[in-house]
Amino acid sequence: MNADIYQFELGNFHCVAVSDGTHTYTPPTFPPPAIFLFANAPKERLEPVLLEHNLRPEQWLEWTSPYICLVINTGKYRVLVDTGADGLGPNTGKLLQNLQAAGIAREDIDTVILTHGHPDHIGGNTDGEGKLTFPDARYVMWKSEWDFWTSGQAETKLDEHVRERQLKFARKNLPPIQGRLELVDREIEIASGIRALAAPGHTPGHMALTISSRGEQLLCISDVVLHPIHLEHPEWCAGTDFSPSQVVATRRRLLSIAAARNALVLVFHFPFPGLGHVSQSGDAWQWQPIETTQ
Repeated sequence: MNADIYQFELGNFHCVAVSDGTHTYTPPTFPPPAIFLFANAPKERLEPVLLEHNLRPEQWLEWTSPYICLVINTGKYRVLVDTGADGLGPNTGKLLQNLQAAGIAREDIDTVILTHGHPDHIGGNTDGEGKLTFPDARYVMWKSEWDFWTSGQAETKLDEHVRERQLKFARKNLPPIQGRLELVDREIEIASGIRALAAPGHTPGHMALTISSRGEQLLCISDVVLHPIHLEHPEWCAGTDFSPSQVVATRRRLLSIAAARNALVLVFHFPFPGLGHVSQSGDAWQWQPIETTQ
């Protein structure tokens, strides 16, 4: 058993959740987790909710987040969703070694889908020499997301405390893929059974995916939510959410879809392997992680 890879079947597709490692968010680089993750939550409402999750705000001084990529083998294509955070911290950049442990070589990947341009999702696009990590792949990204990071918009619209770190990763990891890049601007099929979903808010062109095979469905929502409390209180947004109003609308749309279809859901920052189901609970939702036996 490898705690960093989780293999499962979705209809005729063979899927692998692959850890790129973890990163610990600590002050002063980031606000305390309660403020970072729930920036607009009223304090008097937030504290009792945190206590329900066995979290004491005054003692919750750091948040260690998993980074979970996904490989989908459709039989015809081998698709990687996001490339992790190589270079972000000492415990990240483990994607390649974990792919190898799953029997997947970098040359096997023929399609890389980037859900958005944050460092933890594009950091593995290139190696230490700036060369493509997945040299034989085409890369897919939402057009407005690409434009945001490459046209100068990010330089003026990002908060100052995250701007330089995020731009550093964008400048290193986005230009090298341009010659192999396919931009999408509507909800189209990227590969057989894998469809792009508009999911703006966390970033301007954030993208989710529906993955379907033989009546089974996986909804990959990336950073639409960062913590299970975001399902219970979808109006509470993180400090890194670019447009809180769009985040809330996107959450309500995608979580409603997940619950109605009883789809398997993958969340990038949830405890590994990040897989579970969503159930409706009044005007909000609840997270139920899968039981793993690997």
